[in-house]
Amino acid sequence: MIGVDLRALTQPVGIIRIMAAILTCICFSLVATVGYVSSPYWAWCMFTWCFCFFFTLVILILEFTAVNDKLPFAWEDFTTALAMLACLMCLSASIIYPVFFTCQTCHRQIGASVVSWVCFGIYAGEVALTRLRPSGQNSGFLSTLPGIMKMLEAFFACLIFTSLEKSQFSGSPELQWCVAVYCLCFIFAILIILLSTGRLTSFFPFSFDKVVIVYNILAAVMYMTAMVIWPLYSFRGNKRPIACGALCIWDKLLVVTFMAIINAIVYTLDTAYSIYLVFFVSNE
Repeated sequence: MIGVDLRALTQPVGIIRIMAAILTCICFSLVATVGYVSSPYWAWCMFTWCFCFFFTLVILILEFTAVNDKLPFAWEDFTTALAMLACLMCLSASIIYPVFFTCQTCHRQIGASVVSWVCFGIYAGEVALTRLRPSGQNSGFLSTLPGIMKMLEAFFACLIFTSLEKSQFSGSPELQWCVAVYCLCFIFAILIILLSTGRLTSFFPFSFDKVVIVYNILAAVMYMTAMVIWPLYSFRGNKRPIACGALCIWDKLLVVTFMAIINAIVYTLDTAYSIYLVFFVSNE
């Protein structure tokens, strides 16, 4: 039988989530009234606000009805991870949308941008509240440093996909290799997150942690090759056009380059920390 827990709506975290749901709804409503814009950056911003609104509302409903206690995974770990992801996504949308889609007379776009920054602050507050639990309550994978780095790897890959266009890499095997790296690493990062969050790693007949280390090493090396190859073949003989506007393809190439560099660093740190945990900490 489903019960009702009013504390889910009256405690500080619950109040923050209610505010986040309302404000993200305001964001995508304001942008929707302006009209559709054929741009992957516009689509990313809309997806961000809709995603955050939907999952925040789902979390509120599940906690209010106490259904979350019956779920087969670490609920606090899941909600903390979603808050961190929503914080990152709102930060990116708060930067991207005003840069590409606002002007001095675009009042609704400016309003959406301001509210998006408020959403970022609210989700950051939720992260602070959930991460400040007493020691031992954040025991799930996504609340650990390897879990956070896996989310960062997937997040930066999404930003790369947002800036990719087929015309950028079609006809170039070198750039197609880079796209394959971004896709493969993203898929395996999501797979590791799902297996770890669902507590399915114990069913493997081998050490899952050591398999993850091997994957991290391969992913770091692959991203390092992409980090070198992408700018080398993208910008060779390709100077920035004088009439390059806000949504210029050349700028998107630059975004992919910087995101690939950042992700290569994250994968390298993830690899080093995973090796430290498995071969040094676990043997103490």
